[in-house]
Amino acid sequence: NIAANTIRNNKGEIVGVPYISNADSMAYNKSKIGGHINTWEALFDSQFKGYAAMQNDSGPTLTSTAIYLKETGKQDITNPSDMTKSEVRGVCQFLIDMKMKGQFRTFWDGFTNGVDLLVSEKVLVSSCWEPIAVISAKKGVDIHYGTMKEGHQTWNNIWMLTKGGKQRGQEDNFYKLMDLYLSPWFGARTLIGLGFTPQMTGVNEYVESNPNDFNYKVRSDAAERLKNKAKRMAVTGNSWQNLYPKQLRAYQDWWAKVQGA
Repeated sequence: NIAANTIRNNKGEIVGVPYISNADSMAYNKSKIGGHINTWEALFDSQFKGYAAMQNDSGPTLTSTAIYLKETGKQDITNPSDMTKSEVRGVCQFLIDMKMKGQFRTFWDGFTNGVDLLVSEKVLVSSCWEPIAVISAKKGVDIHYGTMKEGHQTWNNIWMLTKGGKQRGQEDNFYKLMDLYLSPWFGARTLIGLGFTPQMTGVNEYVESNPNDFNYKVRSDAAERLKNKAKRMAVTGNSWQNLYPKQLRAYQDWWAKVQGA
């Protein structure tokens, strides 16, 4: 399947070991909105005009928008993660139109900016990394991270020992560090502290066997987070963005037009 191919080269050989992954979605302020959200439509809905934000990055923003446009039948797009020049143009023209209408308060840059916008309630709906939603919720704002019915941008981060690293004699250090990052100790703290999906085995058993480190509420929150992740991963429209698109120059050129609109 597509996910398996994210750790293989074009010969089908395994070249990396995944340690975290996720299906990026949208954070929303449930108290202000008055309910849960399950569609990317909210980002482009006029009732949230001036209270919507997206990431200032062509990769995730164009991919998420393309998933929405494809799955709702608004544009013909074959692969939201690897669009043709004309598909990129269509997605960017859609975003430019939205931006010109004042739909977006901003395109956020960086983790701190993403959190501040949600915590200040200047933004009520925002496409973002899950850690931004997790940290915002910890600051007392009713922020939730939804499952979008159209799908999500999915990805994984992998460990890979390069030829150069091996030539520099770093092989032993590589495996020592990889052992740490693939341990349940790291996986549990990544899940609970930031919301990323751990890829190693034994995380649940580790959490349950260390109640002094993880109290009942923390264990309950972790279980709920994993349940929500499974729901997001099960949505048909998920698109794996693990490689640069073939038409990267078109992405860059059109994204500059979105930024300048």
